[in-house]
Amino acid sequence: MDAYELATRNTAEIVTEDELKSLLSKPTKRVYTGYEPSGEIHLGHLVTINKLMDMKKAGFDVVVLIANLHAYLNRKGTFEQIKELADYNKACIEAVGLKGAEFVLGTDVQLTAKYQTEVLTLCQEITLNRATRSMDEVGRAMDNPMVSQMVYPVMQAVDIPTLGVDAAVGGIDQRKIHMLAREHLPHIGYKPPVCIHTPIVNGLDGQKMSSSKGNVVSVADSPEEIKKKMKKAFCPPEVADNPILQIFRYNIFPRFDMITIHRPEKFGGDLEFHNYEELESTYGAGKIHPMDLKNACGESLTELLADAYDYVQSYKN
Repeated sequence: MDAYELATRNTAEIVTEDELKSLLSKPTKRVYTGYEPSGEIHLGHLVTINKLMDMKKAGFDVVVLIANLHAYLNRKGTFEQIKELADYNKACIEAVGLKGAEFVLGTDVQLTAKYQTEVLTLCQEITLNRATRSMDEVGRAMDNPMVSQMVYPVMQAVDIPTLGVDAAVGGIDQRKIHMLAREHLPHIGYKPPVCIHTPIVNGLDGQKMSSSKGNVVSVADSPEEIKKKMKKAFCPPEVADNPILQIFRYNIFPRFDMITIHRPEKFGGDLEFHNYEELESTYGAGKIHPMDLKNACGESLTELLADAYDYVQSYKN
């Protein structure tokens, strides 16, 4: 798989493809994603972590912003609560597979005079209505937003030149904020970033993924808990919007060269798959029972998350 295929696989959108191709030709290039420290690292985070790993293989230097100040502005807890989670989340992201990235704590770079002046300069250009719309998908309690949440997307734009990155990775829910950055960063002398957007995957119940709903698998889940969650997971015979197939596509196959569906001989014996497309077509044809698919998903996730789970146990003890 060449660098362009690595950078674009399992994405919902690239803004723009021509800019990405030009960027890939450069000897040095930097990409980032920001994570609010607000809970356990889970499969939703793993989609973008896997994409950062793809970008690293494609020749990018990877930067991870532990966005503690953003979390505070987005009403995710007190500074003390967020500070404790920041180091923990960083270690979990590394343990789940992202090695060799540069980690930056938001408050280490976002409280300088230069940064704050650029944020205030952009605040003069961006309407309140536009800032509110950009936060629709990512803001907490946006039916009654705080002024702090209006500053959030402006800061996210200024994060890009502050970190010295050429590209930003994020879920497609980040699109409005990234488009805000692309439009307004040239007004303060910076190039617009290339934006790589990943899909938003469903929770285990087929609904919107949410830690508060318990429909996620996180790094804190034991093998027994993962197995229990898989047993209850929604897995329709259809391929579209199937959360178990989504886990295979965005979380498992980017990390494994082969997965095995274990079955008794009387049900046809084991099946091996070397890519997601083979698995999807076989399942869509009705040749794999949903419970066999869920069991294989649980086994793969247990292996994938083993190092992170071990870290969580040592941290808690």
